[in-house]
Amino acid sequence: MKEETPPSFLLELLEARSPSGHEFEAQAVIDKYVKPVADVYEKDVLGNRIARINPKGNPSVMFMGHMDELGLQITYIDDKGFLYFDTIGGHDLSIISGRRVHILTDKGVVKGVTGKRAVHLMDANDRTKVPQRHEIWIDIGAKTRLDAELRVHVGDVAVYDHGFEVLADDIVTGRAFDDKGGCYIVCEALRRLAKEKKLAASVIAVASTQEEIGTRGAATSAFAVQPDFAIAVDVSHATDHPDTDHRKFGKTVLGGGPIITRGPNINPFIFKRLVEVAEKNNIPYQLEAEPRPTGTDARAIQMAAKGVATGLISLPLRYMHTPSEIVSLTDAENCVKLLMAFAKSLTKKDSGVW
Repeated sequence: MKEETPPSFLLELLEARSPSGHEFEAQAVIDKYVKPVADVYEKDVLGNRIARINPKGNPSVMFMGHMDELGLQITYIDDKGFLYFDTIGGHDLSIISGRRVHILTDKGVVKGVTGKRAVHLMDANDRTKVPQRHEIWIDIGAKTRLDAELRVHVGDVAVYDHGFEVLADDIVTGRAFDDKGGCYIVCEALRRLAKEKKLAASVIAVASTQEEIGTRGAATSAFAVQPDFAIAVDVSHATDHPDTDHRKFGKTVLGGGPIITRGPNINPFIFKRLVEVAEKNNIPYQLEAEPRPTGTDARAIQMAAKGVATGLISLPLRYMHTPSEIVSLTDAENCVKLLMAFAKSLTKKDSGVW
């Protein structure tokens, strides 16, 4: 297989720095690529982007992927100009130190490095411990607090400075495929469906905010849209790497196709229809069981207003919530195809009531 060229839309989303509550750069990418094809395009007070095509169609189906990512927020600057921070979203503290970061300020990007006490300065006991958050800092090369405050303020946010790379064939790595991958998939599906001549359904694509701190953008946008059907697109663990017990975590693989979730968070009609259209269109797929509310936007969507018939498909991903997540571009393409096939299969007679 030859090396694939990723779509420019996906690349620009991955390059956008958009920690929860500071999604400005990702919003700009969505505005650029999605607004021109939408019949109706809306923004809201949480920063969500809501695009509709065929707004008079019946039934309505909403696709949602979140545009926010993990980040750091500056909480304190000491007398020597070192910056301390709190985490935005679920970080693994063992991998924060030694990273280059971009701090997003009103005056532009300030570059820094996360630091901690070097291994040479630790005793044997310290070397076995994961550093606590307050034992890690950001070094911007400042000499004093005043020097640092000329460039950075408390409340500014930061993300890792890790870019996109092709590893081999269609296997790629980058920062924040969780969930720039899912955000791209739902928006790209809408962009392609906008070209369809015969589409019964009204299709809504939502690029949601603040998922990493509690599916907050999903809660408000799902309440506002109140669709007949909804499918969240996020990432899920590819468990095909070493040190994974399939008895605990199931088995899903990179390159195996979209992961379709089953469980109480998932409407039975949507699950059945996703499997049917995948098989009809020769789209490979994998199954994942989740016996409780999922840790995705699907959790909030299902419970919005009077309730929404909700499904979840996931992009298989290795090394979630690290600066170098790995996915297959072929899996991403098949997720787009699966969403399109689902939307095109809907008729006025379909219902999520059971």
